[in-house]
Amino acid sequence: MVRIARHVLSTLIVGATVTFIAPVLVNMTPAAIAAPMVGLPDFTEIVEKAGPAVVNIRTTEKVKADTATGQPNDEEMQEFLRRFFGVPPNGAGKPQIPAPKGRKPGGKAAQQEEVPRGVGSGFIISADGYIMTNAHVVDGASEVYVKLTDKREFKAKVIGADTRTDVALLKIEGTNLPRLTMGDSDKIKAGEWVLAIGSPFDLENTVTSGIISAKARDTGDYLPLIQTDVAVNPGNSGGPLINMRGEVVGINSQIYSRSGGFMGISFAVPIDEAMRVSDQLKTSGKVTRGRIGVQIGEVTKEVAESLGLPKAQGAQVERVETDGPAAKAGVQAGDIILKFNSTIIEKANDLPRIVGNVKPGTRGVLTVWRKGASRDIPLTITEMKADKAEDAAATDDKPDTKPAQAANALGLIVSDLTPAKKKELQVDAGVLVDSVEGSAARVGLQIGDIIQRLNNTDIKDAKQFNALVAKLESKKMAVVLVRRGESSQFVPLRPAS
Repeated sequence: MVRIARHVLSTLIVGATVTFIAPVLVNMTPAAIAAPMVGLPDFTEIVEKAGPAVVNIRTTEKVKADTATGQPNDEEMQEFLRRFFGVPPNGAGKPQIPAPKGRKPGGKAAQQEEVPRGVGSGFIISADGYIMTNAHVVDGASEVYVKLTDKREFKAKVIGADTRTDVALLKIEGTNLPRLTMGDSDKIKAGEWVLAIGSPFDLENTVTSGIISAKARDTGDYLPLIQTDVAVNPGNSGGPLINMRGEVVGINSQIYSRSGGFMGISFAVPIDEAMRVSDQLKTSGKVTRGRIGVQIGEVTKEVAESLGLPKAQGAQVERVETDGPAAKAGVQAGDIILKFNSTIIEKANDLPRIVGNVKPGTRGVLTVWRKGASRDIPLTITEMKADKAEDAAATDDKPDTKPAQAANALGLIVSDLTPAKKKELQVDAGVLVDSVEGSAARVGLQIGDIIQRLNNTDIKDAKQFNALVAKLESKKMAVVLVRRGESSQFVPLRPAS
């Protein structure tokens, strides 16, 4: 029997107090001491097989040169490239680009220079030279160069790139090239060992490892990402995330960082989605997605309870685009979309992903929750267009004078909508918020908001609204459908006693 000390040292700093946890003495046998080493993953065989198919990607761009030096004069851009793409700033290790013979820097012929833009990673997915990487690695590049581990370098053609998923497809001219096998990102599990191979800071074929931290992390992007604790840094972008079977399960794409470097959280695009995108890019050079023309939000527990939903799920319709598929089919602001065809919408972000994978022109059915009951609404999917900036500023159409009255139990004073306001908003009814206090103020309601519904009852005028509020139970949460600008959203409120 061997008696050893397992040192556990932790520092807790609260104000000026520092506390140390003393060593813990435990009894362990020699076999137990060696036990932690048993079963640890060995990545050597995976790296030997996968490494040759992982490539270094170098991009250049044409920029306006400084008339005196022939070099780029945008210092902020150089700093951006250094921190996020691993490119050293001018004069710090980056090869200088000489002017062609017979031309002096600063002359008219030196107004444009081909300069290094950044470095990234990628991996070969077919023996004839198709390569997958991130869209942001090649975005804005004039030329793209691919280097293999055997030192061969190719000039690559960008077949297409999709910014919504951050996936790009490249092509180099080659045969019998090493390639990686695609895995199934739907089958991955949190806690599973994975490794990344790439070119962090232009250090080619660097291997790092870790585990999957979360399978489907919503980051506000178009699709859920794989979260890992694998060390990923600038230059790793576009490289593969590989499981213990040597299969690609993701494309390393993002990191969470306050410093520009790795802080223990990295994200990868699931390979299933990436392959769907690359197939479209290979066929047509672009990605076509379906849309129904709604702006949506999450359904909270309070909203679900107030509307009689069994649980908080689905996508709350906040706005219906005029003349869009949803508007033509009869979808209304305030509807809760529960299903698309037979697929359940668990959370709001599920809807655009599911609809986006549907071919434009296809007929579909939305199951929505409206006024305490579900109903099916058939509609035709149309093609998603490029994002457009939209103005949602509310206009001031309030009467000059308001009747003196006290706020109701929700903390609101409301008035009837003017005919001009109804015409502007394209609504038949609702009430205008003239004053906000109490619970309404605490949840963020504002003067100028439009109340369209209380629980499951449409609001016709101020008299009806105040009568309904007077009947509310003080201990029970209520929910109002509020329109602000062009968007509508359910807001839970508790009446004052």
